[in-house]
Amino acid sequence: MKHRNKLHLALLLAIAPLAAASAQEGPPPNQPVSAAQRHAVIQALAAQLKANYIFPDVAAKLGKALTAKEASGGYAGATTSDAFSEALSKDLREIGKDGHFMVELAPGIEPRPIGPPPVPTAAEVAETRKDMQSMAYGFQRIERLPGNVGYIELRGFGPTNAVGPAYTAAMQLMAGTDALILDLRRNGGGEPDSVAYLLSHFFAEGDERHLNDIYTRPIDSTRQYWTNPDVPVRYTKPVYVLTSKRTFSGGEECAYDFQTQKRATLVGEVTGGGANPGDEIAIAEGYAAFIPTGRSINPVTHTNWEHVGVKPDIEVPAAQAQQTAYIAILRTLLATDKDKEHQEALTDLLGKAEKGIVDPPNYSPRH
Repeated sequence: MKHRNKLHLALLLAIAPLAAASAQEGPPPNQPVSAAQRHAVIQALAAQLKANYIFPDVAAKLGKALTAKEASGGYAGATTSDAFSEALSKDLREIGKDGHFMVELAPGIEPRPIGPPPVPTAAEVAETRKDMQSMAYGFQRIERLPGNVGYIELRGFGPTNAVGPAYTAAMQLMAGTDALILDLRRNGGGEPDSVAYLLSHFFAEGDERHLNDIYTRPIDSTRQYWTNPDVPVRYTKPVYVLTSKRTFSGGEECAYDFQTQKRATLVGEVTGGGANPGDEIAIAEGYAAFIPTGRSINPVTHTNWEHVGVKPDIEVPAAQAQQTAYIAILRTLLATDKDKEHQEALTDLLGKAEKGIVDPPNYSPRH
């Protein structure tokens, strides 16, 4: 796998650490940084911002701020690669008000034109699949809750060719449930293609939806994202999506797409507010920066969630979102179920859910 892909994965993991992140290769060792190296990195970073950042006026502001801080000795204390990377990342995010920015020492990263990545080799594809497998394809938990309610927690969107089959397998497991909770409260984003692929499972066959557009400034091009007509599993029952302040980037897009397509009820907190996708760009002295080069444009609202976040339909603290969604589902199921025995069971479950009671597993022998 090229370092470019590893840096992209590092960004995803930095935003939303996955369960098996320890399986990834560690970052480059912390190294001393000289004043001359800091100067070269900042000059190159300012130039790359000017050429590639989605908002040229903000890019100019950022370049001036970084060079002025360096000239006044503001980075003199950042004498190691870790400290320097952290300081630059912090300033970019705070001054630019864009949480996607990230600077990192990335030995071996090669400069390349902005735009679609080159076609990966067979070895790179195999390594990416191995990486995603070690992270359970981004899934933290898949469960069938009492009352026949499905629950999926997904913490990031990896490359579609690596995670797509796992998404379909998860939806196959949930196919017989009466409603589904999709938990994005710790989802930090990832690949927009994979967001669209997951969403494709939630519309009936023949119901194709235009989900999102992404405009990329350096190549002055807009790409459309639609549902995939070929996914083999379709889930058309009620869906509740959980959000938090930590939900970011592609996690936010997933929630926003569900909401704007009127396909789910969102429950939780307003999300982090990062709608500008980007690319890893080599700068100087072995450093690379993740620079937002594009912006999302929703085909329904003609805007996005940058700075404002995605606003849930039912706003509650993130820690209460699952209970709130579960109670709402049980109430709906109870109101529509005509079977007396089912109604009694649902009434019991609803009472416990409203009180926050969770029955422990029963390991007693059967009699």
